[in-house]
Amino acid sequence: MHTKTYLLALCLLVVPNAVGQAAEHGQSHADHMEKHFDAEESAPRFDDPARDAWQLPDQVIATLNLKRGQSVADIGAGTGYFTVRLAKSNASPKVYASDIEPSMVMYLRERAAKESLDNVMVIQASPDGPNLPEPVDLILIVNTYHHIGDRETYFRKLATSLKAGGQVAIIDFKPDSPVGPPKEFRFLPELFQAEMGKAGYKLTRRHHFLPRQEFFVFEVAGRPSP
Repeated sequence: MHTKTYLLALCLLVVPNAVGQAAEHGQSHADHMEKHFDAEESAPRFDDPARDAWQLPDQVIATLNLKRGQSVADIGAGTGYFTVRLAKSNASPKVYASDIEPSMVMYLRERAAKESLDNVMVIQASPDGPNLPEPVDLILIVNTYHHIGDRETYFRKLATSLKAGGQVAIIDFKPDSPVGPPKEFRFLPELFQAEMGKAGYKLTRRHHFLPRQEFFVFEVAGRPSP
């Protein structure tokens, strides 16, 4: 089967049981999955120490190569799995933790205060953007890409939230991952690259060390470095 045909088949595939399960919490669309999360219910799963074995957060953060004085936006920050680790990393960057769920925003604010993370700013996101107050050096999007609707428009707008030379790191589930969203919302590498290309980005790196997820780094195409 040709790559284009296979890609189309994957995107159009419907798995009745998975879709039915997702529908209990939201509405699924052809290109993205809508699902509402409650912070208290999600925290035990999102922050389960067992996740570290396959999420490899320390290796991810080391690969991002942040420097002191830089800023990063964690979009779809959830209960702060990466937000907290970024804030406590050696680079100690300013971290904007952005999430669309009000319960997550409240949870994150309380967690940041409890852990005295003065370099974390929590933001209520909207469907069309993370509402960042200023451009950042890095945008990190973990397990959230498949939840974003109208991605071409979303990421074109997001480019204005990147400093010159800024990067967007996207981590999301592989089609054959044993965990993750319903199968129709696990995308082939070609889809990530094609969609980000249409939104005006170029792929600069692709990392292969995560066992269950793809890991891409993009920059705005045609924008000069600082």
